[in-house]
Amino acid sequence: MTGYKEKRAAISVIYHVFTFFFACVMIYPLVWMVMSSFKDTNEIFRTAASLLPETFSPANYLVGWKGFAGYSFAIFFKNSFVIAGLSTIGAVISSAVIGYGFARLDFKFKSFWFACMLLAMMLPFQVIMIPQYIIFNKLGWVGSYLPIIVPQFFGQGFFIFLNVQFIKGIPIDLDEAARMDGCTVYSIFYRIILPLIKPSLVTSAIFSFMWRWDDFLSALIYLSDPLKYPVSYALKMFSDPTAGSDWGAMFAMATLSLVPIFLIFLTMQKYLVEGIASTGIKG
Repeated sequence: MTGYKEKRAAISVIYHVFTFFFACVMIYPLVWMVMSSFKDTNEIFRTAASLLPETFSPANYLVGWKGFAGYSFAIFFKNSFVIAGLSTIGAVISSAVIGYGFARLDFKFKSFWFACMLLAMMLPFQVIMIPQYIIFNKLGWVGSYLPIIVPQFFGQGFFIFLNVQFIKGIPIDLDEAARMDGCTVYSIFYRIILPLIKPSLVTSAIFSFMWRWDDFLSALIYLSDPLKYPVSYALKMFSDPTAGSDWGAMFAMATLSLVPIFLIFLTMQKYLVEGIASTGIKG
């Protein structure tokens, strides 16, 4: 028995050492970027092997926040919050409604439409990028936020699947009891289902906000007015292949762009873990 305990302790130590080493490798590029944001632009790549700057200076944050061409980075942060916020609201609400329909309601070709939804999840954005652009261009939406925000109000495959699996784990007896008390399909969804799938909704909201906040390609395709650029696209403006790039300001603004995501994960980590774990168990 003593030998078995010693073996388990040794395995545990090796596991934690390996995990700590792997975590350091994964987080090092992020730490390097944050530390480089306090370096002078000319010093960043000259002292790339050194993590700590020779002298800490917030100058890059001041220069970066001023933006470019008269557009402050406050505008780009506001744009990102508008895009990510509205998109998240639309994705969470629509995906919950559609997930409830797949999980609880019976309608024609239900399995077929669910299979189509799963197949759509496997399509990379690059496959539908051109057809979508043609459609939105004919609608006159190109140059606005509509092509980025409106599709989120029609459900997202991953979130629909997440909600379906979570709702299927809720005893159907609750629906039947509520129906006997006079509740309709809509009131059952609003009064019974929604409060019970809170972890799933929060998980969907976290991922949706993060994906829309980091979305660069959609802004590149549909937006041409710098006044409408989100942070993800505005960061590219610091890089100029034909002239000098202000890497210090870019790293400073990239560091600030991580703050909202970090705060969301920090404050909602409990719901995120609960939502994913519960869905996996109940599915």
